[in-house]
Amino acid sequence: MATELTVPRWLVAGEPGWTASADVVVVGSGIAGLTTALRLRQRVDRVLLVTKTVLNEGSTQWAQGGIAAALDPADSPEEHLHDTLVAGCGVCDVPAVTALVNEGPERVRELVALGAEFDLDDEGELKLTREGGHHRDRIAHAGGDATGKEISRALIAALHAVQDDPGIEVIEHALVVDLLQDARDRVCGVTLHVIGEGQMDGVGAALARAVVLATGGLGQVYSATTNPSVATGDGLGAALRAGAVLADVEFVQFHPTVLWLGEGSSGQQPLISEAVRGEGAFLVDRDGVRFMQGRHPLADLAPRDVVSRAIVDRMHQTGDNHVFLDARHLGREFLEARFPSIVARCRELGFDPVTDLLPVAPAQHYASGGVRTDLVGRTSLDGLYACGEVSCTGVHGANRLASNSLLEGLVFAHRIADDISARLAEGQLPQVDPVRPTADTALLDASARVQVQATMTTGSGAVRSADSLAAAAAALVELAAAATSGEPGPLSWETTNLLHVGQVLTLAAALREETRGGHVRSDFPEQVDPSWRGHTQLVRGVDGAVTTTFVPVPEQDLA
Repeated sequence: MATELTVPRWLVAGEPGWTASADVVVVGSGIAGLTTALRLRQRVDRVLLVTKTVLNEGSTQWAQGGIAAALDPADSPEEHLHDTLVAGCGVCDVPAVTALVNEGPERVRELVALGAEFDLDDEGELKLTREGGHHRDRIAHAGGDATGKEISRALIAALHAVQDDPGIEVIEHALVVDLLQDARDRVCGVTLHVIGEGQMDGVGAALARAVVLATGGLGQVYSATTNPSVATGDGLGAALRAGAVLADVEFVQFHPTVLWLGEGSSGQQPLISEAVRGEGAFLVDRDGVRFMQGRHPLADLAPRDVVSRAIVDRMHQTGDNHVFLDARHLGREFLEARFPSIVARCRELGFDPVTDLLPVAPAQHYASGGVRTDLVGRTSLDGLYACGEVSCTGVHGANRLASNSLLEGLVFAHRIADDISARLAEGQLPQVDPVRPTADTALLDASARVQVQATMTTGSGAVRSADSLAAAAAALVELAAAATSGEPGPLSWETTNLLHVGQVLTLAAALREETRGGHVRSDFPEQVDPSWRGHTQLVRGVDGAVTTTFVPVPEQDLA
């Protein structure tokens, strides 16, 4: 089905002034990128890992809850599979979830062997907890609420241990601008901009036989998000412009319990982990009513889309702009031991979970869709792989199950590294020459970022409608018409990526006329039409026009 949306092929940037080469370029230094690079290093001659700021500033370090896997003898991969499918609202890809839950336990144990120090119980076994949507205790955590930080530390330590190896190179402060392709559209590298010590070192070309995008999410497309400032959808934007198929980009998860800091607060917001509710905290409105009771069998531990929608509904009923999370009954000793980072951050901002109700409201948290991949991370473009939040493996469906994200990055990073290694050994990924960029370019001035974010928040945010999405699409088209005069540089490139990602997200959200998972339509409030059980896919053609297709998935037993 054709659309009226067109997207340019390139961002405005100078000619590459330098060239690097490797067998594989891995873009991103979260759990997906680091794991891919480390595993590839064992199998290929040369790996180049590029990261936008420094190694430890990706989204992984912000993961508070933990990593989910069926590690308890009383648990099973089949039960983890079922919980994932239920959270995904019938549009997960079962083979992808099956791979996730069956390979997950071994991958987590390998993390432990690598040096990641998870919290242990009195018997020295992994201490497992529960989060929303899970029917078993299967969340491994570290430092109470600093799991992502500990996993990131362990992976970076492993990387540092091999950095003297000439077979692996790390380039920090490197923003990928666009993907390079040969005359047959095979991806053969990236253009990237490296920021030096107080100066701009300019654009260069990193050539490779395969490129792995592990660039994280798109949270900064909204005014308020739990994502770090680097999450500007760069990988998704580059893949879109290169002609890769994207899928399910309308399924954006809004975390239900983000600390509400008042009207006008924007940027990265403090997350109150779902694990706090997993330990017994509960939601109340301004009158102290526990409104999740009777809303879902799991009450306060219902899947995130259910809790977010319930909070939005209660805010509409009361006229408030937040509800409250009550953890006071858990006590000082427990809260400070189990959630030291959360308690410290809340106190920095004037709230004490030990004595205060915490004001919370939903904010953008995770993109369930992304660059469409198969079971080994291959995208629709030869030579291009995607892993982690930038990808759409089909694992998450319409709504990610809590703590499945770190596991997905871990499991599919191994699969990608193994597939690339095998293909390189068989000569399937030869080095080819990129074609020169054309004049089909765009660049939105960095000053427009706030407009993009405000447009997406009001039109394509937590609750959408045909009218709000049409207004957002029109506003973004108007901004795109002005994307001709920006000054090339990281802020303008990021802003243009946010524009392009916002446009395809809004398009997909307008097409899906139902409410499902993270996609909430006020004008289609129910999930009643089975014909919507499937994936929305988008791709930019050679003429710049974005076309969409719908791919049904088989019915799943969610009982």
